[in-house]
Amino acid sequence: MGLDPGLRRLALGTLLAAYPGPVPPDWAVDLVAEGLAGHTLFGTNVHDPAQLAATTAALRAGRADVLIAIDEEGGDVTRLAHATGSPYPGNAALGAVDDPALTRDVYAAIGAELAALGITVDLAPTVDVNTADENPVIGTRSFGADPARVAVHSAAAVRGLQAAGVAACAKHFPGHGATVADSHHELPTVDVPPAVLRERDLPPFAAVIDAGVEAIMTAHIRVPALTGDGPATFSRAVLVDLLRAEYGFTGVVITDALEMKGAAVAAGGVGPAAVRALAAGADLLCIGARVDAELVELVAAEIGDAIGTGRLDRARVEEASARTAALAARTRAASAAPTVAERLGYAAARRAVRVEGTVDGLVRPLVVQLHAAATIAEGRVPWGLGPHLGDAEEVRVVATETDPEALRRLAGGRPIVLVGRHLHRLPGGPDLVAALAATHPVTVVEMGWPASWRPAGARAFVTTYGASHANGRAAAEVLGLA
Repeated sequence: MGLDPGLRRLALGTLLAAYPGPVPPDWAVDLVAEGLAGHTLFGTNVHDPAQLAATTAALRAGRADVLIAIDEEGGDVTRLAHATGSPYPGNAALGAVDDPALTRDVYAAIGAELAALGITVDLAPTVDVNTADENPVIGTRSFGADPARVAVHSAAAVRGLQAAGVAACAKHFPGHGATVADSHHELPTVDVPPAVLRERDLPPFAAVIDAGVEAIMTAHIRVPALTGDGPATFSRAVLVDLLRAEYGFTGVVITDALEMKGAAVAAGGVGPAAVRALAAGADLLCIGARVDAELVELVAAEIGDAIGTGRLDRARVEEASARTAALAARTRAASAAPTVAERLGYAAARRAVRVEGTVDGLVRPLVVQLHAAATIAEGRVPWGLGPHLGDAEEVRVVATETDPEALRRLAGGRPIVLVGRHLHRLPGGPDLVAALAATHPVTVVEMGWPASWRPAGARAFVTTYGASHANGRAAAEVLGLA
C-alpha cells in the first residue's frame, strides 16, 4: 500500500525541496499543487532576472502561496549575483561600518529585489557571533565578534527585509560562530554551558525575535550540555525549551539542509533526519540542494510511516504544517519596487575598508591573487580586484605552488599588491607574503575574516571585510587602481 493521501499532504506541507536547472520541472510544480510547502532556489536555478521571475511565476501556478526561498545574504553568499559577485557588502563589512540604519537600508534593498522577483523567504541574515577566527563556515557572514553589535545589526537586517514584504530567517540557532568545523562535512561541537550561550551567542536571536523575525534556522551543531550526542536540529531542549519557552519565539523553525553531514549522518539519512527534526520541534524542513521527486516522496513516506507507527505525534506535524502555511499566507503576493542597489551597496562597501600603513604611490603594480577554496555555503562566486582594475597587471596563483622569486622577476621594479581571503590560515599564504615583503614593497589586501594576523614587513594591510563585487571595487578605489 502507498502512503495515505492525507498523511502525504500533511508531510509535504513541512518540506522545502529544490530542483536542478533554471526551469522548474513538472514534478516540482506538481508537488507544489499537491501540498509541498515550497522550494529553495540555488545558483543553478538563477540565470537572469527575467528567467527568475518566470520561474517563480511557474511555481506559483502550482499554488499561489507556495514558499519560494533563497540564500541571499549579500557579501560572500549570493545566489542572485553568483555569476559576478554581490553588489552589496556582507555582514562583516556592515558590522565594521556600524551604522544600523545603513544595515537596514541594505537589507531593505535586497528584500525589494527579492520581492520584485517573486521570492518570499530570504534565508538570511546570519546572526551568529563569530568568536573563532578559524571558523570555516561563518566568518564574514557574521556582523562581528561582539554580541551587542551583532544583536543591533541583526535586528536592523530583519526589519529591512521584512519591510519589503520578504520573510527573514535568522540563522543558525543556537549559534554557529564559535565552531572550527563546517557542518556541511561533519558535526561541529560547541562544548560550553548554556550560560555561555546566553551571554555570547543568544543575544542576537533575542534581538531578532523582538524585531518580529518570521523564521529562525537551526544549526547542525552539537552542544553537549543541551543536545547530548546529536545536533541542535534534533534537540527539543534547544528548539522548544530554549527557543520557544525561554526566548518566546512563535514563528517558523526552519532546519538547515538535512542533506548536510552534520544532520544526515547523525540520523542515518535524510528521511530519518526529517522525523527527528519534526519531533524536536522544527516546522519547515529544508531537504537541501540535491533533490528530486524520488527523494521528496521518500522523506514524506518516512514522516508518514513515523506517524503511523507512533514514532512521531501527528499533532506535532499538524502544528508544524499549520505554522508553515501561516507563513506562506503572510508572504503571499508580497511585492515591492526594486531599488537601484549599485550606489547604496558600493558606497557601503567603501565605508568598510580599513587601511593600516600607506597605500600612496601604487603606480601600475603587479596584482597577485592567491587562490582560496570556497565553502559550500558561498559556492564558486568570482571575487578579487580583477574586474575593477585599470591598467594594472593581475596574476592568479596557488600559494603553495608559487616561487616568490618568480613573482619578484615578474614584478620587476613594480610594487606588488597581494590579494587573499583568510590569509592567516591559507596554506602557504603567510610564508609567501613574508618572503615577498622581505625584498619587495608589498601591499596586502585581506578579503576574508579579519583575524589578528598581520604580515610582517608589508607596506600596508588593507581589510575589506568581505569578497563581494562591491568589496572588490571598494578596495581597488582605495588603492587608486580602479
